[in-house]
Amino acid sequence: MASSSSLVLLAAALVALASWQQAIAYDPSPLQDFCVADKNSPVRVNGFPCKDPMAVTPDDFYNPAMIIDKRRDTNNKVGSNVTNINVESFPGLNTLGISLARIDYAPLGVNPPHIHPRATELLTVLEGTLYLGFVTSNPNRLFSKVVKKGDVFVFPKAMIHFQMNLDHDKPAAALSSLSSQNPGVITIASAVFGSKPPISDDVLAKAFQVEKKLIDWLQSQFWDTNY
Repeated sequence: MASSSSLVLLAAALVALASWQQAIAYDPSPLQDFCVADKNSPVRVNGFPCKDPMAVTPDDFYNPAMIIDKRRDTNNKVGSNVTNINVESFPGLNTLGISLARIDYAPLGVNPPHIHPRATELLTVLEGTLYLGFVTSNPNRLFSKVVKKGDVFVFPKAMIHFQMNLDHDKPAAALSSLSSQNPGVITIASAVFGSKPPISDDVLAKAFQVEKKLIDWLQSQFWDTNY
């Protein structure tokens, strides 16, 4: 029979292993060949439950070209438009840990500072010239670059990052691969100034070291925006 000390050591090892597995798990890992998302299931899990494999068709693993190859309308305040292809629109991605996004930029358009809480992003420039970069956690070092058609740049998971079209009279476009079936996005400015209900202007005035009337004005811009 094992001694009590051996059992304690075994239990500690199992806890450490479980913690390690949790730490490296980003998306649900597939336990079968595929798990096409069943969007109509009443079951609530981390991700989506699987569609009956016998009901799966080739179309579950297919997305038509028109979704990703057409330039999108960028007539908005920031001059950009993101078209996502993730598990919400492409059920075959469920549990596979990958998704795509096309970003279109108007001349001088910006994809404003944001984060993807669940994904690393690998961006390829399709056309145009972009200024892009990301900011690390404290002490907030900026890594930025000017990139052109065919260039590739990676944004590490959960880092604040951005892109800007440097051309004054031509649009630009990029295609991003993301390491999650559902990366999520938090746009920094709209999250801080456009949250509902709003963050107290006392908190924001103190944090940004500005007068409350400026905070109130910024919040009004994001509450009445087509951002």
